[in-house]
Amino acid sequence: MKRIYQILIILTVLTLIPFYGNSQCKSFAKKVCKSELSPYIHDGNFNAAILTEGEDAELYKTFYAGQNYRIYICGSDALPDIEFQVLDVNRNVLYDNRKKDYSRVWDFKLESSQQLIISLRVKNSEEESDELVSGCVAIMFGIKENAE
Repeated sequence: MKRIYQILIILTVLTLIPFYGNSQCKSFAKKVCKSELSPYIHDGNFNAAILTEGEDAELYKTFYAGQNYRIYICGSDALPDIEFQVLDVNRNVLYDNRKKDYSRVWDFKLESSQQLIISLRVKNSEEESDELVSGCVAIMFGIKENAE
């Protein structure tokens, strides 16, 4: 019976670890990344996940015509460069930070409302190591009042 309790405790801990890591990541986004949107106003969503070098992630988001937006990609210091592209629904590239020295910010305004895809990839580290580096990566969105 004691063995069953030990197994249940271990399973419970293993089940909670991903939730703890994800909440840590969202906390990182709130405390570290949000301030980097200024003077844009944060949209209120915290899109963050733990990624390992070489991993990809995509996020779909609707943007509205005539609005000024900022996308800010924020990652843990331990991670290598983070590549990000913004694509339309036909997967045409609208922005690629590799052409901008891996800039983590893109400010833009759309002519028409549309859903865009934000595609991320954590580059592989140039240093040789037996272990892959993991860390929090957040995609932050800001909106700026129109100055028209």
